Amino acid sequence: MNALWITLALLIAGFAGWPVTALVFRLARTIDDKADAGQAAEAADGTNDSGVDSGADGGRGWSDDPSDGAVTTAAGTPAVPAAATPETAPTPETPAPETPAPASVPAAAVGTRILRGGAIIGVLERLAVALAILAGQPVAIAYVVAIKGLGRFAELKETPVAAERFIIGTLTSMLWAAGVAALARILLQA
Repeated sequence: MNALWITLALLIAGFAGWPVTALVFRLARTIDDKADAGQAAEAADGTNDSGVDSGADGGRGWSDDPSDGAVTTAAGTPAVPAAATPETAPTPETPAPETPAPASVPAAAVGTRILRGGAIIGVLERLAVALAILAGQPVAIAYVVAIKGLGRFAELKETPVAAERFIIGTLTSMLWAAGVAALARILLQA
């Protein structure tokens, strides 16, 4: 009977964690959208709260859209400088001459999907974390984090958006898996 509960806990931790992580990503995007709306109002007068010019992109930086892999702003719009009009909007490969693309977005990242394979890695990560907790070896979680971080290091170093997604996704996945495994372990001991 315990094997059935352990299997059920692993399945819930591994596969039900994906919608939870997607929900957290959506929540993070909603928070970014609200911040962008506030900064758009501030950009109308050309300054931010500190009185410093916020620049063409409102000081927000860039994020990615996981649905199509294209680089977009945090609000989900195509990565085009705010000063461009639809008639003169440059393509992501050729930014407007008066507003160059931020240095944090390398040319190779434009039009490519950031953190590919994340769903599969996330399932494996959650399974490993849940298994470590159910086996009474929480130290093994450090190995999971180290392997994942080393595997993504080059991509995280090049793209700040990837680093942000990595942190949000990893923390959400691990908290979900740890919570499910801890609950299963408590129920198994009762």
